[in-house]
Amino acid sequence: MSDRKDFGSDRTDRPIRATALLTVAEVLAEPVVQAGVPEVLVGGAALDAEVRWAHVSDSAGVARLLDGGELLLSTGAGWPEEAEEQRAFVRGLRRAGIAGIVLELGASHARVPDAVADECAETGLALIVLTSEVKFVAVTEAVHRALISAQTDALSERQRLHELFTALSLQGAPADVVVAETARALGSPVVLQNLAHEVIAVEPLRVPVVEVLARLADDGESVPVQARGVRWGTLSALQGPAHPAGRLTVLEQGATALAFGCLADGGDAEWSILAQSGLIDDLLGARFASPADIAARLAAGGFVFDGHHCHGIVAHGAVSASELAYRARQAGCAVVAARVDSHDVALLSVPESVPFTDAMISRIVGPDRTVFVGPSAEDVLGLLASLRIARDLAAGDHPGAGPRVRRVEDRPLERLVASLRDDHRLHEHSERMLAPLVEHDRERRGDLVDVLAALVAHPGNRSAAAAASHLSRSVFYQRLTLIAELLGADLDDGETLAALHLALTARRSAAHG
Repeated sequence: MSDRKDFGSDRTDRPIRATALLTVAEVLAEPVVQAGVPEVLVGGAALDAEVRWAHVSDSAGVARLLDGGELLLSTGAGWPEEAEEQRAFVRGLRRAGIAGIVLELGASHARVPDAVADECAETGLALIVLTSEVKFVAVTEAVHRALISAQTDALSERQRLHELFTALSLQGAPADVVVAETARALGSPVVLQNLAHEVIAVEPLRVPVVEVLARLADDGESVPVQARGVRWGTLSALQGPAHPAGRLTVLEQGATALAFGCLADGGDAEWSILAQSGLIDDLLGARFASPADIAARLAAGGFVFDGHHCHGIVAHGAVSASELAYRARQAGCAVVAARVDSHDVALLSVPESVPFTDAMISRIVGPDRTVFVGPSAEDVLGLLASLRIARDLAAGDHPGAGPRVRRVEDRPLERLVASLRDDHRLHEHSERMLAPLVEHDRERRGDLVDVLAALVAHPGNRSAAAAASHLSRSVFYQRLTLIAELLGADLDDGETLAALHLALTARRSAAHG
């Protein structure tokens, strides 16, 4: 998914430098300024303007001496007297890029001229009056001291960030770790996306993921993840608190660490695996604040519910999850796939126009594999249930026990147990019925539970059950005799076998819950 760009020989990409500056509001908070009993006449967003320096002047022509970012301290002694000239004076200061005006009231001006106040309000230039006399030299010293301190803090923080992200790069930290560290450093959610806008990793910091992704376009700042003319994706963060080193600097450090990882791995192939395995792990482990979070992450990769058949599937056999995903996409399906407990686990979103036949499923998972298909799901919780049921069915499978494509719809007991998964009475039934066998197997490292599972899987064919247990018929019958004695049950009774089958299915479901 990388994108190579050919740059001219005269082009050099450099990171944007973030200078440590104060805002007008922060200057006003300085004790020496507070001593002048300041009153804000034009504030709001204007107080967020960055102050690069404090400049003292009463001259009407001061604008030509400024470079931008200065906070002008003045008594107004030399300011124009005519209203139109005063307006022109303020417009000149605005064009010079000053951060704001601090006017000390006194002999020159008992109040702010109306034209000055009106023009500052119209142009959004901060205007503050000092109602008590202060030493401007004390103000400039305080501002300059604060600026130098902020710059020192910025240098120190940049060094710390450099050491942090360099260590992550040298350790080969995966993308999700780099994203998490970037988010913690910024104090705001961070998202890594590839060039297809698929979410590779997200650290929401207690903000719902669906909200993070929705706000990203309008309320985010982004930097590319790229190196040597190749771009792999974008690292983005929602707006958040100011950072001593500059928020953009933090993002760029994170992006650089991610780019080093791509260079070391030969590309971003690991990103897709990370994204899909992380999503499935979060789904199976119910590690999400709300289903909408998982739905948003699925939708970012093109996985939708409306107008689609959505299923959880599990496939036995030695085929990589990435190959399974490739085959699913070739068949026109959206897919999320990962390797879980030696099986390929996948979520499929199949358009309603595509027949969800056994042949189509076999093309996706491979012709020589056994696949277990959960029921159709209409939302995230339904998809979780579908995947859990498919895993339960796969866990109870025995060689030669059925067709290569096994659908949960054809297994009514599996569906019943899935619907009662959270009912404590079902689990109490399972524990009560199987307790003697579980205790025997634990104390003697036995296999009675497995033998019983083979029996209920082949209720009318004990030879097949013995073969599934990898036991001779004589040994298998000895095990059955012991099971019957321990349980005090008749294993030829249909109702007893049905109750045991239910207990085993519930136990297996709990183990994969």
